Amino acid sequence: MTRRVVITGLGTVCPLGLDTKSYWEGLLAGKSGVSLIEQLDTSAFKVHFGGEVKWDAEKHFDSKTARRMDRFAQFAMVAAIEAVKDSGLDFAKEDPFRSGVIIGSGIGGLNEYEDQHEKFLKGGGPRGISPFVIPKMMPNAAAGNVSIHYSLRGPSTAVSTACASATNAVSDALRCIQREEAEVMITGGSEAAITNMGLGGFISARALSLRNDNPQAASRPFDRDRDGFVLAEGAGVVVIEEYEHAKRRGAPVYCELLGAGYTSDGYNITAPHPDGIGAARAMVHALKDARLNTTDIQYINAHGTSTELGDAAETKAIKSVFGDHAKKLAISSTKSMVGHLLGASGGVELIATALMIKHGIMHPTINLDNPDPACDLDYVPKVARPQRIRAAISNSFGFGGHNACLALGAI
Repeated sequence: MTRRVVITGLGTVCPLGLDTKSYWEGLLAGKSGVSLIEQLDTSAFKVHFGGEVKWDAEKHFDSKTARRMDRFAQFAMVAAIEAVKDSGLDFAKEDPFRSGVIIGSGIGGLNEYEDQHEKFLKGGGPRGISPFVIPKMMPNAAAGNVSIHYSLRGPSTAVSTACASATNAVSDALRCIQREEAEVMITGGSEAAITNMGLGGFISARALSLRNDNPQAASRPFDRDRDGFVLAEGAGVVVIEEYEHAKRRGAPVYCELLGAGYTSDGYNITAPHPDGIGAARAMVHALKDARLNTTDIQYINAHGTSTELGDAAETKAIKSVFGDHAKKLAISSTKSMVGHLLGASGGVELIATALMIKHGIMHPTINLDNPDPACDLDYVPKVARPQRIRAAISNSFGFGGHNACLALGAI
């Protein structure tokens, strides 16, 4: 019999706030966390806004610790600490070899790489390179720092599948518990790519919205007038546990993590398959893994990036999987409010979905003013909607053609 896995702790750092409470309240209020970028000079760029985290590292770490972690790893650490505290876990009472960490990041320590490369070019040469550059920029730095912080010695890895990273990380953590390799896993994703190269690269790829005159209306998934996604940053980390383990210690339970599915488009390095065939198959696999029928699902947290190709392809994929039931589904895009957190997006969206299941209310898709005729499903426009959710799925799709889906259920 497959071991049951539940979510017992949530931790978030995102454009809507530095904790899960602020995030959840912002989602229900339909609030946008998008603003003008403050951490770098954007005057030379076509885009001047993003889903920026207003962050002072020294409010969370002593100066020595802050200097030794890139911004993305700092986000992950703060989110992980919140998630562990929320779960009520005391790792001093746990077997460290039965507790692990899997945290994804699409890019890793881009801030550190740019800082050190600039010092090298400006005359410092090889002697000017920091001894911390490699441990700060490596994508596994988030998972490594969290595991060290709690002295955890179970499975500890990192996943880098672009915007599917966090969802793939949670999928891997789920398997660790199901395969009896661990009882507890800290998992999710973190990203901090609002840098000169990050912003410039996505602009050059023509992926970003250019709505500088109204940044908070720029992320508009499924809307006829969408013109690209909004680059964002942050972290979403959860604690997952084997159900009996959680029950024995009287842990709070948000929902059950029922299954996962993942595929590849095998089509294009940046564009989704126009018919969403890989995305559709990932949803099918997640439902099968969770032993759910299509009619069991009431809600989908869409990848919903606000790109012309992506939103249309995801809508096609949902229709192909759910058939007539697609019209009965409620669907919303968290990215309409926080922007696209890249490798962290699946983590913050999983948290949103878990909270919606727990509290019986669905957050809206904001800025959906003029629905695209090609996107003709129920995207919970503009205002939150009370509704009991027995089962839901959360989608993440990334550059490289990576598709990942998680299935969740009430408990």
